[in-house]
Amino acid sequence: MENELINSQEPNELKPSTDTLLVLNIHTNQVEMVKGIDKDGNLQKVPPQEKKDNEQLISVDKHGDIFSNFFSNFYRQLKNPTHFNFFKVSEYDAVNTAKDLQKYVDQASPEEKEKLQDYEILPQHNNNPKNQNTMDNNTDNQEYRFQPEQIDWKTMEKFGLNQEKLEKMNAMDALLRGFKTNTLIPITINLGTAVSKMDVRLSLQTGDTGQVAVHLHGIRKEPSLNNKFLGHQFTDEDKKNLEETGNMGRVVDLVNPKTDEIIPSVISRDRLTNELVAYRAEYMKIPDEIKGIRLDEHQKQTLLEGGPLYLEGMTSKKGELFNATVQFNADKRYVEFLFNNNQTPQQRQQHNQQQTQPTAQEAPKIFRGKELDDSQYEKFKAGQTVYVDGLTDAKGKAYQGYITSNKETSKTDFSFNHPNKLKEEAKPTEDHKTQTAVNTHGKTNEATKNVNEPLESKQHQPTSQQQEDQQKKVRKPRGRKL
Repeated sequence: MENELINSQEPNELKPSTDTLLVLNIHTNQVEMVKGIDKDGNLQKVPPQEKKDNEQLISVDKHGDIFSNFFSNFYRQLKNPTHFNFFKVSEYDAVNTAKDLQKYVDQASPEEKEKLQDYEILPQHNNNPKNQNTMDNNTDNQEYRFQPEQIDWKTMEKFGLNQEKLEKMNAMDALLRGFKTNTLIPITINLGTAVSKMDVRLSLQTGDTGQVAVHLHGIRKEPSLNNKFLGHQFTDEDKKNLEETGNMGRVVDLVNPKTDEIIPSVISRDRLTNELVAYRAEYMKIPDEIKGIRLDEHQKQTLLEGGPLYLEGMTSKKGELFNATVQFNADKRYVEFLFNNNQTPQQRQQHNQQQTQPTAQEAPKIFRGKELDDSQYEKFKAGQTVYVDGLTDAKGKAYQGYITSNKETSKTDFSFNHPNKLKEEAKPTEDHKTQTAVNTHGKTNEATKNVNEPLESKQHQPTSQQQEDQQKKVRKPRGRKL
């Protein structure tokens, strides 16, 4: 898919300018100025000193897009990026700003330190290495790239979709993280004179004007392997690999059609739609460990080159040993297990769900980095809806919502609104119907029609005292006076 390649461009050069970076080590609370990154991915930094030669510091153009692209690339190369918070400041004021920030950090309370997140800069892209240490965390911990209010819901309505439907289909999380939906989504396109129904995968992509657009990925009968793909002509071996495993198995040079830039990339076939997808090789993140097997440098290099890797002695979630082949998938953007791919898109979808979903006994206690307390976890395992706060999106902004362990799909359903809200506001129970009808709606109940006091909970008959008072007030009818 061309957009995977086009939307991930990086500048070829960095021009000197007037912005630089400050770094706060979250473990030592030390504020320093960034000098660069060494060949091993370690952060190079210098203390803020008045006479420090600023030519040693990182210098980046103030232009927003250039800085964002630079910082994304910088962050990906950094070893242990989650140990640091970064702030963009004027190079001219860097020394004084660093000293002021250090004073603030030294005296600030934990609550005040959290406010620094409003000024922290974060990488533009979402393949953040901090969540890619093991293969078990494929995309579950990826931060949000989009927010629900950015989605063009009017366009979604034309396809017969809305937020509630997408949440019920567990499609919102993948969309907001910048991925395609994990499953095929049935849509309806009304052309006026004809109505077309089809199954597609959906994705959100940012256009040239910054507007978020909805993209449809329809099912193809077969991938287009006889034509050039972004300048690459597939060999017979390429075709065989893409048809059998879904991954081409090597890194090749592709051409960005907008800029003519040569981009080393891997290519995979979307197994649900047969669409071809390209992913930049420099963005590939290989886990250090896969199911208990620590990868050596040779094994990592095999995966970085797009090749398959056979591993023995891995441990499943049930504690059982197994062997399997793993390979980086450009469509999923992570290292995957290779299973039987000689299936229809619908069969593959069902198979993938069975392979990736945990059993009901394996309900996770951690959701998007937030650990549930014992009370929440017990309710969650029982299938009840649990409110979770303290979640953080890609921009460091806090958000919250409701999670439910879906026993039918063995997945965690997430919703920004309580899914049972309408049910909670629904009809009263049988025990409370009389009370609600009389007290709230002014209805008349024969047994209590002469009782002036409001009825108690679950009350259908007058109490003994109410009956006594009622009898005293009941009088015989008087005759007409002549």
